[in-house]
Amino acid sequence: MKYIYYPGCSLEGTALEYNISTKSVLGALGVKLVELDDWTCCGATAAEGTSHLLSFALPARNIALAEKMKGDLDVLAPCSACYLNLKRVEREIVLDPGLLKKINQVLETEDLVLKGKRKTRHLLDVLSSDISARDIASAVVRPVNGLRIAPYYGCQCLRPYAVFDDPEKPRSMEPILVSLGASVYEWDMGGKCCGASLMSTAPEAGIKLVAGILDAAQDADAVVTVCPMCQMNLEAYQRRASKMRKTHYAMPILYLPQLMGLAMGLTDEQIRLDLNLCVPDGFLHKLPDAQAV
Repeated sequence: MKYIYYPGCSLEGTALEYNISTKSVLGALGVKLVELDDWTCCGATAAEGTSHLLSFALPARNIALAEKMKGDLDVLAPCSACYLNLKRVEREIVLDPGLLKKINQVLETEDLVLKGKRKTRHLLDVLSSDISARDIASAVVRPVNGLRIAPYYGCQCLRPYAVFDDPEKPRSMEPILVSLGASVYEWDMGGKCCGASLMSTAPEAGIKLVAGILDAAQDADAVVTVCPMCQMNLEAYQRRASKMRKTHYAMPILYLPQLMGLAMGLTDEQIRLDLNLCVPDGFLHKLPDAQAV
């Protein structure tokens, strides 16, 4: 298996551990990644408020660059916001040929042309659809037996494009967790919003959403996600959520490839748990061989 890899901005900054663990795990599973040359920001959540056309042109530029590459390869985007923005271009230009024309008028300044010939895939889609749970299980050398893991999907990898899972009752992460030896923590918050950018614009509302998710996960050993913004909100704002609820949250919020890497026996440098903000000793002691970071 081979994919064009679009890391996006977060994975080279605040979510560096997601980038490193993703490439490490996929490499260990025999997946080859070819990073998109000269990629740029997809616009994240800010572009739409600046210019409707810009919010399409930014991700479209990356797709047009991918279309120039050899081979009929899908574009793999681990970041849910990046995935959503690229997928939005892919879908909307089919529905609105006039939009495609406007986008190409912007792209012609770089001698680029968007044709709509590439398919964008989320990392979770690839892990759950292209790689079997049996193949993942065969790569496990330190099963995380006994760990109760709460799968958290967030909004953007499943909405509004329900490509590979049900956004109301997501389940795609569960076979992966079971293949690692983990127990799936049963809850109904996997597809709920973490507050996203409300942390900047309406922090009190955002903290309430985070606290609700952490409350629901209180009997789990860790929450696992596939979205940089979800991971940051659930991890970085635990102190403020604790103050609001007059309690103490200390919940590990891992990226799915980090947990996979632990079970697959990858090195600390390949997983980078040291970059996570909340990895309590109690959680580390539950890991196979009490592996430290």
